[in-house]
Amino acid sequence: MAETFTKWDVTDRLRTKEDVCLYLEACAEEDPGDGSLIRAALNDIVRAQNMSRLSRDIGITRKGLYKALSEDGNPSFATVMRITRALGMQIRITA
Repeated sequence: MAETFTKWDVTDRLRTKEDVCLYLEACAEEDPGDGSLIRAALNDIVRAQNMSRLSRDIGITRKGLYKALSEDGNPSFATVMRITRALGMQIRITA
């Protein structure tokens, strides 16, 4: 009997605000220092949410938001702040 596999997608698991926060925290801890993992995590989180609503809330087109959070994207810190605030989250720095 042949085994069948389905593609695993983290966006299927980001259902609650707690899921989103824990995922983003874990990615921030593992980020190599260039922000790439945080950007990728925000991309996953935004895809799991309502992309159209979020883009309207932060004042960026859907296309612009997809581009900023894409693998080749380089979102500004202001964009990251607007995304996290629209998601009801805060960025905190701790020692």
